[in-house]
Amino acid sequence: MKYMIAKPSEYLIVTGSGISDIKLVKKGWIWPMQSARSFDISPMNYSFDVQAMSIEKLPFTLPAVFTIGPRDDPECLKRYGKLIAAHDMSGHHVTDLIKGVVEGETRVLAAGMSMEEVFKGTKQFKQEVFDKVQLELDQFGLHIYNANIKQLVDIKGHEYFSYLGQKTQQEAANQAKVDVAEAKYKGDTGAKEREGLTLRNKAKVEAETKIYTKNRQAEARQQELKVDAETKIYENLREAEVAEANAKLAGQKALWEQQTKIAEIQSDRTAAIRDAELTKELEKKKALAETERLRGQALATATVDYEVNVQDANAQAYKVQKEADAVYYTRQTQAEGLQKEADASLYRQQRDADAFLYAKQKEAEGIRIMADAQAAYVKSMLSAFEGNVNAFHDFLMIDRRVYQEMGQINADAIRGLEPKVSVWTTGNAAGDGNGTSAAQPIADVYRMIPPLLTTIKEQTGMNTTSSMPTLHFMPQAGTSTVAARK
Repeated sequence: MKYMIAKPSEYLIVTGSGISDIKLVKKGWIWPMQSARSFDISPMNYSFDVQAMSIEKLPFTLPAVFTIGPRDDPECLKRYGKLIAAHDMSGHHVTDLIKGVVEGETRVLAAGMSMEEVFKGTKQFKQEVFDKVQLELDQFGLHIYNANIKQLVDIKGHEYFSYLGQKTQQEAANQAKVDVAEAKYKGDTGAKEREGLTLRNKAKVEAETKIYTKNRQAEARQQELKVDAETKIYENLREAEVAEANAKLAGQKALWEQQTKIAEIQSDRTAAIRDAELTKELEKKKALAETERLRGQALATATVDYEVNVQDANAQAYKVQKEADAVYYTRQTQAEGLQKEADASLYRQQRDADAFLYAKQKEAEGIRIMADAQAAYVKSMLSAFEGNVNAFHDFLMIDRRVYQEMGQINADAIRGLEPKVSVWTTGNAAGDGNGTSAAQPIADVYRMIPPLLTTIKEQTGMNTTSSMPTLHFMPQAGTSTVAARK
């Protein structure tokens, strides 16, 4: 019997008497017929050069370094303890096991990927190898703490990565040459652009200075020409007024002499009109000549006037545009108002139509409900009267007071008429019992006529006896004879 204590990174595996499987402890007594062994759970590094082949049948070497150790969990430690029960963790047993798992899963994954995918998706490829290997190592209680996949290496005779690296290097060199040429082009172009910009700015400043000087000179010349033009215009106005006075005088003279010298006056007036037209044309030509002279002498003035006119035209165009915009906005607002009014009217009509339809639907629903109720009432009443329609009819007439209302209506109709009633009887009042003769019915008819005529006269006021024949009854033995006389 002895007492054993494991190091901080170790556990004790105890087996033997009283222990059905194995027992993991950090310290404890080891009793007789029991054995104990310590094992280290510190992770260890395993380096592999895995030979794999891509989907294009291109072989390559995958250098990898895995940091693997037992998971610090009771169940995982038991599985790991059973694995190394007869071996040391640093021995070939565990190394061969881990290498076999890593190589197998790496080959399977590489066989389903192209070389380009393996090369470009190294991170994804590493994660998939890590997940697959960890899934297999879980059954041994091992855990991958870190997995580092190094750069892929070519196999002798298959220099794919070398050529790929040369291609990438050459592309980078070519791109660098292009970038240098582009930078040099931009530098030369920028320098030339700066020189040209300097020259343009210098020329612009000199031109603006000359323009400013010319503008000042043109303004002074413009004022001088303006005074000369106003003087000339004043002289022309005076000459026009004199010509107008002369024309009025000639007209007055023509009016005074028109009764005696109509033809001469017309001729004079025609000559005067023609003279005025010629004078007008002469003045126009003089003005045009003066304008040409002034245009030649005042080019700067014309330039300034042009700019002023352009600004005036722009201002006028802007004003017209604003007025057009205002008109457009007003019309648009009116159109929107009309559209809104039309929408409101349509909404009101639609709402009235919906209300009317809803009312009609409710009315129809009420009629249907009343009809259903009446049908149920009639059905139940017929069932109560055992299908006797006449009895049900009489019940309705009595229940709804139809007979009473009919009697009341008839009574109201004959109220205040005061009818006259005449009653008479015919036949053998004595009842002699001797039998009835063959002429007895005729005699009864004739007996009925007098009281009938009397009743007609009493009730209508008509006298019909004057146009009726006189009746004589001549009884004979056993018979009754009736004679008529007018």
